[in-house]
Amino acid sequence: MADRDLYPPIAPYKSGMLEVGSGHRLYWELSGNPQGKPALFLHGGPGGGCAPDHRRFFDPQVYRICLFDQRGAGRSQPLGSLVDNSTQDLLGDIETLRSHLEVERWLVFGGSWGSTLALAYAEAHPGRVTALVLRGIFLGRRMELDWWLKGLRLIYPDAWQSFAGFLPADEQDDLLANYHRRLIDPDPKVHMPAARAWALYEASCSTLLPSPQTLTAFAQDTVALALARLEAHYFINRIFMPEGQLLSEADRLAPIPGVIVQGRYDVVCPAISAHDLAAVWRQGELQIVPDAGHSAMEPGTRRRLVAACDRFAQLD
Repeated sequence: MADRDLYPPIAPYKSGMLEVGSGHRLYWELSGNPQGKPALFLHGGPGGGCAPDHRRFFDPQVYRICLFDQRGAGRSQPLGSLVDNSTQDLLGDIETLRSHLEVERWLVFGGSWGSTLALAYAEAHPGRVTALVLRGIFLGRRMELDWWLKGLRLIYPDAWQSFAGFLPADEQDDLLANYHRRLIDPDPKVHMPAARAWALYEASCSTLLPSPQTLTAFAQDTVALALARLEAHYFINRIFMPEGQLLSEADRLAPIPGVIVQGRYDVVCPAISAHDLAAVWRQGELQIVPDAGHSAMEPGTRRRLVAACDRFAQLD
């Protein structure tokens, strides 16, 4: 079972748009077994959106699989909207969706930003979570944001130079503020070039080996705009959480079992965050993948994630 790769592709059996206020309409879908164990997939970014392969981490005979695109992302509307778009708003959306789908408790799966949101949700609503499957841990701390904006140049100087060099030399001392200013500009001639530069920087650093497919996917206008605009918005607002909150409130995770899958060579979300989380969440089993970077789709990582979901399929 530990060597199983992704399950075969499946299509949703039900989908819809959920009104959650402030003009936001969230795309959601269900696939797998309509009477199965509920499982919620939280995508990365913020702004990354869901993809068909995300259904394939779960055994479709066992799980009732819920994917949804967070505010401003993917097929949710309006794309890239920052109105009432905060961590607290997203947590409220998850509860609204849970009630809408008449789910009592569910397994929550999240990678990268999805791990941040999954942890915040589990700490706020521990009674609603049967288990956590997390990947590429991001805790939203200042040091993690600084690493992404500056520290990555130590390992990917070429990608970082393209990212920083997009801005005029006199604006490179504050990459976040000057990218943010462009990304929120309503003129596509201003925000789209900045969005592509931001998204390609992230894509270039996300896999252990170069991945042209990842670069192509991130360069699409709708993907790049939502990803870059929402990430800059969340970063400049320090993830809308006090510094260190996810670790300081980790005692609330005590009743929840989980698996933390971390690529050894993940430079987008370095392994120190997974290590720090495992130190305060005793129920969270840390698994280091020795030949993987950040992407969930690298072979070793996806096999570990599938195995974790298979394990928790046995829970009552």
